[in-house]
Formats: sequence, C-alpha cells, structure tokens
Amino acid sequence: MKFIDLHVHSNKSDGSFSPRELVSYALEKGLSAFALTDHDTIDGIAEVMEASEDTDVETIPGIELSTVNEGRDVHILGLFIDTGNQDFLSYLEHFQNSRRLRNEKMCRKLSEGLSTDLTFEKLQSAFPDAVITRSHYARYLKDTGVVKSAAEAFERYIGDHCPYFIPREKVTPEQGIDLIKKAGGIAVLAHPILYRMSSRKLDALTGRLKESGLDGIEAIYTTYSPSEESQIKDLAKKYDLLISGGSDFHGVNKVNTDLATGRGNLFVPYDYLTVMKDYLKERKTER
Repeated sequence: MKFIDLHVHSNKSDGSFSPRELVSYALEKGLSAFALTDHDTIDGIAEVMEASEDTDVETIPGIELSTVNEGRDVHILGLFIDTGNQDFLSYLEHFQNSRRLRNEKMCRKLSEGLSTDLTFEKLQSAFPDAVITRSHYARYLKDTGVVKSAAEAFERYIGDHCPYFIPREKVTPEQGIDLIKKAGGIAVLAHPILYRMSSRKLDALTGRLKESGLDGIEAIYTTYSPSEESQIKDLAKKYDLLISGGSDFHGVNKVNTDLATGRGNLFVPYDYLTVMKDYLKERKTER
C-alpha cells in the first residue's frame, strides 16, 4: 500500500537534511509523497520540487506556521500552498523581520546573563540558511559547553518561562488559517495532543478554528498512542475535518523519529492525500 508523510522539516528551518537530501531519503524509504513543512519559511520549496522532478516521490509545498493561543504555542500546517501568493510572501517577510529582532534581543540577553559570546551573527554562521528557532539556541549552547544537553538549555534558560526567553510577535491560529487559505492551501491543526489541553478545551479549540476555516487535523502522528489517534479521528469526524498525518521528521535534530515511520509504527495511507486533492478540486470548482 502507498504511504505518505505530510509533516517534514529541512535545514531551511530546524531539520538537518537539505531539501534535496529529503527527496533522496524519501525514495529510499519508499514514500509515495511527502510535504515539506518548514517553520515559518518556504525557502526550501523550490529545491525540493526541483529535486523530485522525474522521480517516484511526489512533493507537496507546505509550511508550519507558529501561532499563539491563550499563551500556548499552536502550530498550523499549510499544505498545497501557492508559494507565489503576494499576501503570503509579504506576511512571511514581516514575520521573519520581527523574528530577527526578537532573536537579536535574546542573543544579547543570553550573552550578558551567561557571559557567553553569543551573537545573532554567530547563530546564523553556525546554522546557515536556517530560520533560527530556539532549537538552534539549544544546540549552540550545548556545542559551546554552556549546557550539557539541549533539554537543559530549555529547562534553565530558553523555555517559555525561563529568564532569557523573549516571546515572539503573537499571531493567532485564526490569522494563520486565513493566511494559508488566501494562499490557496489546506489549513491543518498540527499535533493537537502535544498541546496538553483537556479534552474539553481541545474540542472547543477545534470547533472554534473550524468556524474560522480550518480544513483538517493531524490525526496520525509520531508520538500518538492508539487511544490518542482515535480521539483526534473522532474530532475530525465531529467537525468534518480532513485527516492528515506525519512524522514531524527533523533528521538528527529529533532523535528516534524517522521519516515516514516516526518511531517505527507510523503509517499514513496515500488515500488521505487523494481525499485532500479532491477537496481542493471541489473548492476551486465552487469558486
């Protein structure tokens, strides 16, 4: 049976594989299709689409938008986005500029507080062409001997409530969904179990986002237990949402998570992608 992976990261955000390397690895794994969904950037899309031409793996242009709901990170995946949409590109440019200012402030704060020589320029040099996230900070602090592990960096210094954390510009899930829809894409609530909400709160969030145009939900994911997968599939049915699934592959930057198979048991049937394509065709027809 054909299988897919609709949640994959490259080194254009916080993964370790280049977009071209991802195509080669997807072919090695026997994937029929995968979506490149880097954090808040589409810089790898052109490369991944070019690399997959005349191969047996289909690549889908995507993104993972960082949004905030009631003080918690909530991620919205965009699948089949039009990467030439000007509104979309303008938003990304604005968001990346605000992210840079935030990163410069965090670097100064860390450098002064921990007596390190950390600068934003050094982070960029260590991780060229990547959208800098807190994972990059953690790796840099570990590599320079400030901490013994990335987990320690988050726990002591850069986690949400730690002394050196500076929040980024707040974007709501509704705004993320609107942006993806304007770019012609399918908006998917990513890994909802990871938000550690009560069932009641998650149900309420899903219903609210459905009213704002949410198209799908990530019901198959690397870390889900069978009961958690069943819970999210029930939500998909209740709110008439498309089912998506993926590994959230980051290469060596997320241990024990492999492309296509997650921790070994992940399986996302190609049928879900077929349903998405039919959904997009129907949406275009309605216009």
